[in-house]
Amino acid sequence: MAQPADTRPSPRTRGWTRSRAGRITLLLIAGAIFAIPMSTFFGMGFRSHDGTGQVPGGIFSLVGLSISNAIANWSTVLAFNGGIFTTWIVNSLIVAGGGALLAILTAIPTGYALAKLRFRGRRAIRFITLLTMVMPNTVLVIPLFLEVSAVSAVNQFWPVIVIMGFYPFGVYLAYIHFATALPTELVEAARIDGLSEIGVFWRIAVPVSKQAVALVAFFSFVANWTNYFLPLVLLPIDKKYTVSLGLQQLVGSSPLYDPTKAAGLNVRLYGPELALATTVSIVPLLIVFFMAQRYLMRGQMMGAVKG
Repeated sequence: MAQPADTRPSPRTRGWTRSRAGRITLLLIAGAIFAIPMSTFFGMGFRSHDGTGQVPGGIFSLVGLSISNAIANWSTVLAFNGGIFTTWIVNSLIVAGGGALLAILTAIPTGYALAKLRFRGRRAIRFITLLTMVMPNTVLVIPLFLEVSAVSAVNQFWPVIVIMGFYPFGVYLAYIHFATALPTELVEAARIDGLSEIGVFWRIAVPVSKQAVALVAFFSFVANWTNYFLPLVLLPIDKKYTVSLGLQQLVGSSPLYDPTKAAGLNVRLYGPELALATTVSIVPLLIVFFMAQRYLMRGQMMGAVKG
């Protein structure tokens, strides 16, 4: 007579289950550590405050959230200095978007050239690109200011866009993409068929560069949007501020930070208004992220396997 099969999990299966449960628990704890303060911060914009800026229920309470509070807080933000906050948002879109577009136009051809062309100095250019990636941006702020000031272009957007368009990390991303995703045999076959190097780039490389374009656009846009020191030096007038500089001015004008400076203002910003302004300032980043999400997921392993 056949013996019934043993349906009990093996020690190896039980150990794997415990290990998986431990990893999931650890991830949930780490997620809660980040999610709880972020959710309370975003929820702050939907709350109200009393005359002294105190929020009823404490900072980490989610009680009292309402759309009407958010509308009132947003109206207060727009009333600050004649609605200059929207001007800062538009300035950031111009600077970050223009810099990202210029980064794409320069990084994609350069990355292709470094990956598929053979010319003297290619290794030196690749090394300089990697060296520039690790150089702190703050080191270059003063020399860039001197150069822009020499051509009388301070408080203009175009030099900021041009400087932001110089994006070595985007060049490296494009180089890795073309080195791994574009077979050399395909490029050689196109050359044998009589295509020039420009023709090979436009007909062969550009159609397979969507992933690299999305990656360069996303990372350059985020870097430009959050850049603080370059606009601080090259755009010192408040009407030319980007949103990263504008948020600093909002915080500096709040009675919570500087009661003396805020005493002469008709509009006073407290915690809910500052939190809502910060939340609105990251909405363009979220939009760009969701637009490039598919390519970002595919790009996680870019360069891991060649062929």
